[in-house]
Amino acid sequence: MKLWTVSLALAATCVAAQAEQIGSVDTAFQWIGPDHKIVVDAFDDPLVQGVTCFVSRAKTGGLKGAFGLAEDKAEASIACRQVGPISFTKPLPQSDEVFNERLSILFKKLRIVRMVDKKRNALVYLTYSDKLIDGSPENAVTAVAVDHATAIPLR
Repeated sequence: MKLWTVSLALAATCVAAQAEQIGSVDTAFQWIGPDHKIVVDAFDDPLVQGVTCFVSRAKTGGLKGAFGLAEDKAEASIACRQVGPISFTKPLPQSDEVFNERLSILFKKLRIVRMVDKKRNALVYLTYSDKLIDGSPENAVTAVAVDHATAIPLR
């Protein structure tokens, strides 16, 4: 019981981006359960104010999708944009996972990693999926240029 309480407390203190669904389009009709679709989510980088990433990904429908048992495809697209003045809440690590979401009941996650390109004063975002046993090479990358007057603070 104590281990569960400690795990819950640690999870509550972690900085994690929360996805907000922007919209979706149906791609295949399903007789029973929701249709297959492409979902577009947005998330704000938790350590970089003024940057939002938009991710599109497949969402499996049908009975498996309705009950959360479907394994969504490992394909995703990402576009991160400056949506306001860029500022940093604290120094950034060179590379850091800023978002992840479960794509199947076991083992598979969609991940987004932020990398700092110090030479070009840019933030690079990479999306990919992984599996416990065999990851996917499917990936997408985008970058947000930061004005040279604003230095990106590194840890």
